Amino acid sequence: MSSDSLSFSQVINTTPENAYRAFTNATELRGWLCNVATVVPRPGGRLYMWWESGFYTSGEYTSVEPGKEVSFTWFGKGEPAQTQVEVTFSAKDGGTRVEVKHKGLGSGEAWEKIRQEIDQGWKNALENLNSVVTTGEDLRFVTRPMLGIIVDEFNDEIAKKLGLSSSEGIRIGGTVSGMGAESAGLQENDVITSMGGMPAIDFESLNQALNARKAGDTVEVIFFRDGKQQKLQMTLSGRPIPEIPSTPQGLAEAVSKLYKQIESGLDDFLNGVSEEEAAFKPGPTEWSIKDNIAHFIQGERFFQQYMSELVSGFERFADDYGGNVNEILEATSAAYPTVNSMVEEYKLNMAETLYFIAHLPDEFLARKGAYWQLAYGLLQDPYHFDALLEQMQSALEAARK
Repeated sequence: MSSDSLSFSQVINTTPENAYRAFTNATELRGWLCNVATVVPRPGGRLYMWWESGFYTSGEYTSVEPGKEVSFTWFGKGEPAQTQVEVTFSAKDGGTRVEVKHKGLGSGEAWEKIRQEIDQGWKNALENLNSVVTTGEDLRFVTRPMLGIIVDEFNDEIAKKLGLSSSEGIRIGGTVSGMGAESAGLQENDVITSMGGMPAIDFESLNQALNARKAGDTVEVIFFRDGKQQKLQMTLSGRPIPEIPSTPQGLAEAVSKLYKQIESGLDDFLNGVSEEEAAFKPGPTEWSIKDNIAHFIQGERFFQQYMSELVSGFERFADDYGGNVNEILEATSAAYPTVNSMVEEYKLNMAETLYFIAHLPDEFLARKGAYWQLAYGLLQDPYHFDALLEQMQSALEAARK
């Protein structure tokens, strides 16, 4: 008869206090173990974790002793019964030995696959925890393939314009040069519904389809174009990983170069654009140039809030990407008398972001995984800006007609 527990051990290059935090803070848990977490780390306090695969587990903390041990119940999706996880932390060779014991596992056919998944899951997770606290790199992320698409808003009204009866799917707003989607022939306004034989109708299902693949894999993509279903073969690209500066000042300098590209591109585009042209909407639900700039302003404000939450280690609950709220963009457009005043506001917002980056606190830098996550997001090529610049060009052409 198999044992009712599985045991795992990993020496982590951090202090026992930091290793304990990795199991008791929602932001830290998301950084190495799961994709969504909400926790109250006290006896009887809740613990819920969700993965992009669709798996989730819920339970409660049964004991917590900072820097020494933490225990919690575990009841995963599809599992026959509740189990118990016990984690201990002890100093070892300048680091911390993290020992995990997953207890109360059953035997027999109902538990066979579950035991295998738990065994492999904890081994991968502890390896990733060591990577995150040592280098900051999330192994789940750096080895994951990339499509090279810019996802655009999709609703029933847009679906109708595209000749589709349903708004289930991933609408492409543009493709990234040199990556798999462009090479395969996917285009703006194509709507992906399946990838590699798996549904890809929203962010969650698309992520699940990608999680099952590696860079270099070739997959069949089913999509709609001009109201007709089509399919093609696409080779998944590797995810480009930028060099992460080791200091906040270095990171601010690198981000500043990207911001200057955006500012220059925006200034060049707006040269000679009148207020009437900037306010012109090509259609009732389509964005004007001012609406796009309002989107930039709101996006920068949102990112500052996200940075604040990441630094504090207390993030708001997030269900999914809810899309753009056109009313807030209209409110931002209405609040500024000219397009130039909106651009100046956007530039001031970027200056605020750069100052925040350059003055990130030392205690945040010590959380290498969170710092890496933030820096990776900041150092992406401005694909989104380039796509919206094309959208603004289309709006300008429509205005001048």
